[in-house]
Amino acid sequence: MLARARLLQARVLPRGPLDALRQVSLFLAAYVAYRIVRGLIAGDAGEAFAHAEELIALERGMHVFIEPSVQAWASGSHVVMVIASWLYVNSQTTITVAALLYVYIRHNSRFYFVRNMFMIAMAIALVGYGLFPTAPPRFLPEWGFVDTVTNLTGVHVSHNPTLFNPYAAVPSMHVCFAVMIAYTMARLSRRKLVAALWMLYPLLMTFVIIVTANHFLIDAFLGVLTTVVSAWGASRLAAVRPNAWRFSSISPASAGAGS
Repeated sequence: MLARARLLQARVLPRGPLDALRQVSLFLAAYVAYRIVRGLIAGDAGEAFAHAEELIALERGMHVFIEPSVQAWASGSHVVMVIASWLYVNSQTTITVAALLYVYIRHNSRFYFVRNMFMIAMAIALVGYGLFPTAPPRFLPEWGFVDTVTNLTGVHVSHNPTLFNPYAAVPSMHVCFAVMIAYTMARLSRRKLVAALWMLYPLLMTFVIIVTANHFLIDAFLGVLTTVVSAWGASRLAAVRPNAWRFSSISPASAGAGS
């Protein structure tokens, strides 16, 4: 029984309970700090709306201002809109956390690279929110946008001003997180079909943020760019600790090393 218990612990907690506690604490601390700072740096409303209008003008100049048309088209299906609205509310927690747990338990040597990507991405996002506060499309009904999340789910995320910045739209972290998770899960998938499905996840999330009027296309593009920079940063950190922080298998001798 003792041997089975140790085997189970080795599978669920590859580096022991202390490391698991360390990682959970790190993510919780980073996320709480991210939300608090994000709320504290809420930009001026006038500036945020001016930036939103600038993005619309830019997209119109590039002939890619399709968000109102896409939302209007998707609104023809109540089921699509309800699913999209709930995906927007839950994807940052349910899907992201589940994927991170899977990587930690089943592919522990890869987890620390992914962790570092997330930490860097959240830091970059805070800089973006502070320098370029932007009102999301749902605040611009004059352009035909509708707040579907509030209307269809009853979730009012802006009720806690300390942890919520209504003008934190640039970059889109829904897309950023989706790309990081898709990149990770696709590389770890043994089946090409599963990998291909994961690679579609960022496209699905881009669709979700558009049809729920929470982001512009440019926000999504900057979310992808944030992922690229974060992956580069994690790679640079991996050069410091190649046996612990790179996205590849580590040797048995270093498996017990802390991170």
